[in-house]
Amino acid sequence: MGANIRPYYSQRTGQSPRELDLANLARLFDGIWDDFKEKDYFQEWFGYECVDGGDVPGRAGRNIDRFVFSRLRKDIWGVAATDYTEDDLFDMIEFLHDHVSKPSGGDYHSYCDCGMHYGLGNATFDAEAGRAEYRAEIDAVLRDYGTGYELSAQGEVLALAEPGMEGLLANRLPSHDEENVEARVANAIGRFRRSRSSLAEKKAAVRELSDVLEFLRPRLKEVLLSKDEADLFNIANNFGIRHHNAEQKTDYDEDFWVPWMFYHYLSTIHVALRLIRRSEQAANKD
Repeated sequence: MGANIRPYYSQRTGQSPRELDLANLARLFDGIWDDFKEKDYFQEWFGYECVDGGDVPGRAGRNIDRFVFSRLRKDIWGVAATDYTEDDLFDMIEFLHDHVSKPSGGDYHSYCDCGMHYGLGNATFDAEAGRAEYRAEIDAVLRDYGTGYELSAQGEVLALAEPGMEGLLANRLPSHDEENVEARVANAIGRFRRSRSSLAEKKAAVRELSDVLEFLRPRLKEVLLSKDEADLFNIANNFGIRHHNAEQKTDYDEDFWVPWMFYHYLSTIHVALRLIRRSEQAANKD
């Protein structure tokens, strides 16, 4: 369903807003949740009801309320999604992503049209397939909520990339140093994109990217002109990102420029690693 949603006439012409508020996001989430329950995608964890066997528990056990509270530290299982706060709704979206799986095999219980039971016999559950389908449905509505969000493959609600920057976030870095480069860049991207990231967190993400460039600086000196190498660090050093001193500029629009700095440094790291790799390959040929 979700992957095929497109804007219809009144949305394309601006007569009907495509953007969702919290109440309508909750309504659509409720529908997605119901659809996946109907397909038995939560039987592995939450079990099922049988006219003969009663309440058959899944991996979460008989007390699902307690299971959910132990993970989320809040009593929201059984609460209507339309009564959720934004935090509650995002928590439940992520929680269900961790506990959805596509069933196969199983047995059909025909008495009173009881339905498919996957708890016993030859049933198997495919978490990866279930999560992929769930993300596709959730993303189709999350992207129209507020400034736009998506559910990552790791099950985190993240802010969408700025228009035109989607490919930059999706592109893998050339392998160089897992601990000091790739892992730190991934952490910076996560900090920047988390749904409730504050401006301070976004600045910290920019600072982490500039620190990665600092780590690469000795190698960059070999592949860049000295002025180019110095210019890479002027922005973070002079605009109150990496250090704090009286010479720095602080009277700039942070809501606008901090995201620009983030994407600037991320793209620069991609270019820097490719320059370094090209230099290494050329050296190996000699």
